[in-house]
Amino acid sequence: MKPLSMYRQAPKAVAVFLAIFLLGGTFSQAQDITGQWNGVLNELKLRVVFHITQTGDGYASTMDSPDQGAAGIPVTTTIFDGSKLSLAMPAIGFSYEGEFKTDSIVGTFKQNGLSLSMTLTRTPAEVKPVVRPQEPKPPFPYRSENVTFKNKTAGITLAGTLTLPETGSNFPAVILISGSGAQNRDEELMGHKPFLVIADYLTRRGIAVLRYDDRGTAQSGGVFGTATTADFAIDAESAFAYLKTRPEINPRKIGLVGHSEGGAIAPMIAARSEDVGFIVMLAGTGIRGDSLLLLQNELVARVSGASEDKIAKARKLNSFIYNKIVNTKETVSIKEMFALYTARKEELAEVIPEGITIDDYIRISVGTMASPYMQYFLRYDPVPTLEQVKCPVLAVNGGKDLQVPAKENLEAIGAALKKGGNQNVTVKEYPNLNHLFQECTTGSPAEYAVIEQTFSPEVLKDLGDWILAR
Repeated sequence: MKPLSMYRQAPKAVAVFLAIFLLGGTFSQAQDITGQWNGVLNELKLRVVFHITQTGDGYASTMDSPDQGAAGIPVTTTIFDGSKLSLAMPAIGFSYEGEFKTDSIVGTFKQNGLSLSMTLTRTPAEVKPVVRPQEPKPPFPYRSENVTFKNKTAGITLAGTLTLPETGSNFPAVILISGSGAQNRDEELMGHKPFLVIADYLTRRGIAVLRYDDRGTAQSGGVFGTATTADFAIDAESAFAYLKTRPEINPRKIGLVGHSEGGAIAPMIAARSEDVGFIVMLAGTGIRGDSLLLLQNELVARVSGASEDKIAKARKLNSFIYNKIVNTKETVSIKEMFALYTARKEELAEVIPEGITIDDYIRISVGTMASPYMQYFLRYDPVPTLEQVKCPVLAVNGGKDLQVPAKENLEAIGAALKKGGNQNVTVKEYPNLNHLFQECTTGSPAEYAVIEQTFSPEVLKDLGDWILAR
């Protein structure tokens, strides 16, 4: 977040934290909408599949992204009024609205400022993958092994890929931790595979790399939708424990490289274990979740053309909702969230996108804000954790990152590490890079897919140099 694979991307990213889009409708049973519907985002060469079922009070659906190794992602809201289908997942800023045409649904896919036409049909779609110049191609000058390891706490098995230099032993190693969203081991999104590019580069320089599918994604077990950032941290700890068992790896030189939400997870693990050799925070967070989300929403709305008046009103309303969650220790229930939103219908009418009914907006917003993931995210303050990190830290960010803004987060990260007494800290901002570390124009998530570059070569070199210097 969060592009399909940015599903719940606290800043992977984080598209989980961007503006909510939902195109509403009313329920009717005039046409049979149930079953599998297949579409292609032609600009991204990305297949999307929806599985729609009928329930006692309407419809429910799940989404697959075959080209990203993601399946069974719950769609938060499914509305069909006999002629119009509306789907929405506000956690990743996604919506789809289409007109039913007997054997097809013609509509528009939207996500975090990106708007693409997409027609759904009953026939499975075939596409040629988009070409990304940086994506490595075999044969590779290193070993690559598919591996599995257990998270004993959660009782699940995770799957990934371990790349090792062709010769030698006692290698330094890193674990790549993805940003928010149900992502595969390549952190695949918008036709890009940043973790594949990073793993290839580092392994060619003599560093072993373990990257793995998020729980409940691709070949990893478990359930993604019910997990919080704390749960994903335990997954990453399990990956760390696994690497320590590998005879090729130097157990004293294993580090964590986290992107976006992964950049918040890496310090969690380092604060709990002296065995972590170093951590790298790629667009990691340094401010509390509610502050981050308010800032993110504001920046993305502004670059998308929203008026300053509307931005201010939306911030005021969101601040009220977030404060209710942050200042309540217990879980804020769906009933309580519904009451909060319902009491502010007049304010909502001034900020929701045109064409969206207030009732639909409330329904989808309540489901998102009452989720354990979102409530944990809003309350989580990374500063106390960062103050406990004693290993070497590299924190980098793009100057045009709108999801985890560089200035506010890098300053907070540096200050927290300094307060904790950590003297081995490198902080760097790259002026023209976005949240995915692509050279960009505005930093808008809408640009991610159309940029050919997957990951800045400058950052790759700096990352490799810094790790090897440790």
